[in-house]
Amino acid sequence: MLLLTGEYQHTVDNKSRVLISNKLRSQIDAEEHGSSFYLVLGANGILCLYPEKYFEQIALAVAPGSTAPDEAVSFERISFALASKIELDGQGRLLLNESLRRRAGLKDQITLIGVRDHIELWNSESWEQYLSDNMAQYQKQMSQARQVVLQKKNEELET
Repeated sequence: MLLLTGEYQHTVDNKSRVLISNKLRSQIDAEEHGSSFYLVLGANGILCLYPEKYFEQIALAVAPGSTAPDEAVSFERISFALASKIELDGQGRLLLNESLRRRAGLKDQITLIGVRDHIELWNSESWEQYLSDNMAQYQKQMSQARQVVLQKKNEELET
């Protein structure tokens, strides 16, 4: 199972490269998930970095017949056109594709966040605003999730 976590502040250098923190990279088992990545413009215009084997599963997940034919063609066309297979350089840096960077609106100060199965690249200001806008909802959901876990543990103890 892939479980990427954490937030990491970085600067895009003058050659459009960004360091992918060793703390993030070490969370990815290269044998299980691949040593290359796919850089993809994801949901809400956020630039996402998927381990290669995981992205391949996503790419195949939209089965023929599961959506209208026109929607399936559009999804394939856009998702494959906007995805780039990449490898990190020897220092663990990612070269950002200029057109994807522009489409995602990435500036020089970015925050990388681990989001379960992928890494998202955010403008640092946008990430802070997102946290501010969604913190109350997160706290409520975390409290509810914790209560579910505690309830299950209590039920297990009773049996």
